[in-house]
Amino acid sequence: MIRIKGREYNIIAGALGWIWLLVTIVPIYYIVVTSLRESNAVYADNPLSFPEHPTLSAYERVFANDFLMYVKNSVIVTFVTVLVILLVCIPAAYVIVRRTDVGTRRLYKIFISGLAIPMQATIIPVYYLIIKIGLYDTLWALILPSAAFAIPITILILTNFLRDVPQSLFEAMAVDGASEFKTMIQLALPMVKPAVITVAIYDALNVWNGFLFPLILTQSTENRVIPLSLWLFQGQFTVDVPGILAAVVISVLPILAAYIIGRRQMVAGLTAGFGK
Repeated sequence: MIRIKGREYNIIAGALGWIWLLVTIVPIYYIVVTSLRESNAVYADNPLSFPEHPTLSAYERVFANDFLMYVKNSVIVTFVTVLVILLVCIPAAYVIVRRTDVGTRRLYKIFISGLAIPMQATIIPVYYLIIKIGLYDTLWALILPSAAFAIPITILILTNFLRDVPQSLFEAMAVDGASEFKTMIQLALPMVKPAVITVAIYDALNVWNGFLFPLILTQSTENRVIPLSLWLFQGQFTVDVPGILAAVVISVLPILAAYIIGRRQMVAGLTAGFGK
């Protein structure tokens, strides 16, 4: 620690922070500038130099390969999955916090035990189940398993956040004659808004970038999502590096916009509810 004009500065922490920022920024910069190059200039120029003749040809190739359809599929899968997760987890978390009987505690333990089950270990049973119920190669084949694996962590965050809501507020709603459903909608839901936004963005990011379920549970191009669409730019002997990175840039924009909109609530949701 160094004191300058009455203030203490942690030089080591500051230096490490700048190093971490550099480690984070450089790959992002490389992706953006490489997406603006011609394919034959990827390995000829300095990878970190800005191209002398930037071009949007890579982005044109991306949109020429039905990329908007893949974006639409990813948006549908992500939106519906997050909606299903919230519709299941918000009432479940409310019941777990409000009730203290043995059955509710066991239900909570069952939900949390899902955190110990890796997705890769269940892909064969999930594949078999999807085949049996006739959902193979549909968007629902991606929505339902993705929602199931996101439920444990979502309930964990929401329950910890709900436990910080003062009990007196629930008692006041009960005195006013409010039902449990009305209490959940008018009291609990507004109080856990930061947590809801947190889990919504977190789950949306996982679903948006998911690769295993789309690879195993879909086949046709009509149901292809963004992670699989990157294969379009890989040939038998060559790889269209600018095309892949242009697709990556485009695919990041929707989830980046969601993060920018809800970043404050997301930070509050990540830091609140775990103080006990």
